[in-house]
Amino acid sequence: MKKMILIAGPCVIESEELVFSVAEALQEFNENEKIDFYFKSSFDKANRTSISSFRGPGLEKGLEILQKVKEKFRMQILTDIHESWQAKRVSEVADVLQIPAFLCRQTDLLVAAAKTSAKVNIKKGQFLTPSDIQYSIKKVLETRNVKSQGYKVAEENGVFVAERGSSFGYGNLVVDMRSLVIMREFAPVIFDATHSVQMPGAAGGSSGGKSEFAPPLARAAAA
Repeated sequence: MKKMILIAGPCVIESEELVFSVAEALQEFNENEKIDFYFKSSFDKANRTSISSFRGPGLEKGLEILQKVKEKFRMQILTDIHESWQAKRVSEVADVLQIPAFLCRQTDLLVAAAKTSAKVNIKKGQFLTPSDIQYSIKKVLETRNVKSQGYKVAEENGVFVAERGSSFGYGNLVVDMRSLVIMREFAPVIFDATHSVQMPGAAGGSSGGKSEFAPPLARAAAA
């Protein structure tokens, strides 16, 4: 039986102490033989709504902290990149390079990630149809000299995609569960339960959300 993939951790690296505290709390999942666990935290949230919002410690300090998590807790690491030049350096620490939803069509970023030995997780943009994610997947696969497509091909070449909701009018997202089925034609699918209940800009200069809906949506996605 395949292991369930679980990605968890603080959205952004706020401090080494907090990251270690969260990693310790998540260790039971990392040690569960039925779970393929990845610790996720960002060294830089480059797409914050406001210029005054906290973004993170930066690349080098962030990678230093993530490397410590990897060594201390023996966890696989997933973190996102926002610019092509970051891919090679980040892949020296991260097992998975995550492509942010807003950047899921950026060819240079996808190609740079594909040129590393890391796995690639592409978050489907809130503006993108489920079937159109195949073209982003294809950019990664073809860079890795893979000409065919499909779930198995993507899985074997370390490519998966994430559903994180679709724009539903202004300042709101909705999850169309059909997208999980559609995207599985092209690659293994991750469901981002917390970002799917986000309400962009709802907090006036920052995003809000409806956290009470995350657990039921996660259960529905896993069903």
